[in-house]
Amino acid sequence: MGDSMIDLKNIKAIDVHVHAEASCHQPEDPVMGKFFDAASAYFKAPRERPKIPEIIEIYRAQQIAFCLFTVDAECAMGARRISNYEIAEFAADNSDIVIPFASIDPHKGRLGALEARDLIENYGVRGFKFHGIMQDIHPADRVAYPIYEVIAEYKLPAIFHTGHSGMGTGMRGGGGMRLKWGQPMLIDDVAVDFPDMKIILAHPSWPWVDESLSMALHKDNVWIDLSGWSPRYFQPQIISYANTQLSRKMLFGSDFPLIHPQKWIEAAKSVGFRDEVLPLIMKDNAAKLLGLA
Repeated sequence: MGDSMIDLKNIKAIDVHVHAEASCHQPEDPVMGKFFDAASAYFKAPRERPKIPEIIEIYRAQQIAFCLFTVDAECAMGARRISNYEIAEFAADNSDIVIPFASIDPHKGRLGALEARDLIENYGVRGFKFHGIMQDIHPADRVAYPIYEVIAEYKLPAIFHTGHSGMGTGMRGGGGMRLKWGQPMLIDDVAVDFPDMKIILAHPSWPWVDESLSMALHKDNVWIDLSGWSPRYFQPQIISYANTQLSRKMLFGSDFPLIHPQKWIEAAKSVGFRDEVLPLIMKDNAAKLLGLA
């Protein structure tokens, strides 16, 4: 796998947060199905999950490059993951638009680290996704450190879910999901211990938004993606920091298929981002972070 084929001149934006939730090779997992039902109701999104080729078609039509990943929560949820290799193969065939990210349940420890290395060295994977709430783990749990060491060795980005989670919202006991693992400050230890790993705090982190802003301000290796919420609902401090001290630390993400990128972009135009800041958020910051520029 060579370098990315993404031509920045031909794309309008980079969406750093896109979920692959339906495999082309395996039926939907019944455990995940119940969570998708609840999340679709919460986000008022269609229940039908697009398969990877459909996602690629949607994004190519809009000229938006995107980071694609699944969430591996096999240990805590008992739900079979979509294969990282499936995502990487689709990305290799569509390298003009897709940036493959992988997800490895931190409980897999050293075995997970072996998979991470294989995916990076042989399958062109460019980043990783962790979701402490779904994986039921403290982000700085030492069992995850062998995986983080591999990511840091290659100076790649890792997206960590922060804040509230649509996964489990409205379900009995929240579907067993513990929101405490979404507190951004728990990831601060990881940022300290792995200064070569580029950490992206996913979502505006409500109800802990100020923690994320502080971490992005304090740590040179921490960014924030603005996915999972329409910009219309952003807390005012997100907009004011994006316009000032954190203008180079904020990234466009949608959380597709739960939020459509076009809807996010339309909303972002009218919430008060400065004219010179919006292009940074939409494309330039991510291009730099992902090594495309």
